Amino acid sequence: MRLIQRQEIWTLTAQGWALFLAVSAASIFFVIHNLYSFLAVTSPIKSADALVIDGWISDYALEQAAAEFQAGSYRQIFTIGSKIEQGFYLSEYNNFAEIAANTLSKLGVPEEKLIVVPAFNVVRDRTNASALALLQHISDKNLQIDSINLFTTDAHARRSWLIFKKIFTPKIQVGIISAKPQDYDPQKWWNSSQGVRVVMSEAIAYIYARLINWQL
Repeated sequence: MRLIQRQEIWTLTAQGWALFLAVSAASIFFVIHNLYSFLAVTSPIKSADALVIDGWISDYALEQAAAEFQAGSYRQIFTIGSKIEQGFYLSEYNNFAEIAANTLSKLGVPEEKLIVVPAFNVVRDRTNASALALLQHISDKNLQIDSINLFTTDAHARRSWLIFKKIFTPKIQVGIISAKPQDYDPQKWWNSSQGVRVVMSEAIAYIYARLINWQL
């Protein structure tokens, strides 16, 4: 009985290993330098009917959203968002949609243009819940909206765009606008802990969202 045998195998030469390592290093370098721009996509629809604001974004992002609304030709501005997770009992507002709407009002957006759409209470997939709540509101109110631009924060944009397009198209076209961050340099996000946390977590979340949508 023979338990082992001699076999010949192919393996890389020194030159082959050098080429493999060089290609791997170049690939990693390419991904690092292009990952943020891929995630923080901006592709708005010209003359969109409404601007949709992710209510949980920071105040400086809301300032950019207010400027976008005032510069565009939007008829309405929707704020969406889930129940706040901290300070609920101390705040006069119950969810991020209300907080964002009142902040935008303070920034000069006319109150009659603001529509607050709280998300359904869910533990996970909150972006999906916000999109469904908005679509339900538009349908219930019979609003004549053919296109929207979603405004969210930097690296979160790609994943939000994917989810909103899945839910809204082809009935309503969806564009995306990504707010520029102020707490780290997006061109060198790997140099700050905040940039690494944001970009890497959003990259993983985007892959997860793609897998879930592919399975569906």
